[in-house]
Amino acid sequence: MHKIAVIGDYDSIYGFAAVGVSISPVKSAKEARTLLHRLAANQFGIIYITEEYADQIKEDIQKYYHKALPAIILIPGVSGNTGAGVENVKKTVEQAIGSDIVFSNK
Repeated sequence: MHKIAVIGDYDSIYGFAAVGVSISPVKSAKEARTLLHRLAANQFGIIYITEEYADQIKEDIQKYYHKALPAIILIPGVSGNTGAGVENVKKTVEQAIGSDIVFSNK
């Protein structure tokens, strides 16, 4: 069975521990990069990463986009939502079904 982890600043990710997700707090992009590759190599099937750190290690995340595992999902951090996570999901769905999707607040 694959495991689930989350990478980001401690304040953004500590709540994930309550639901059994492995938390990996980092303080720099270098730490985030190292952890991403370590988690991917150690049977983690889903890796959540805060948008802030994902933006800083885009090239490393890109290496995993065409692989089945791990699924790398961007989440907002305490500093706010940049919209990158939603945009990423939108692109993935568009690629999978061949059509754009629209999110509505209604």
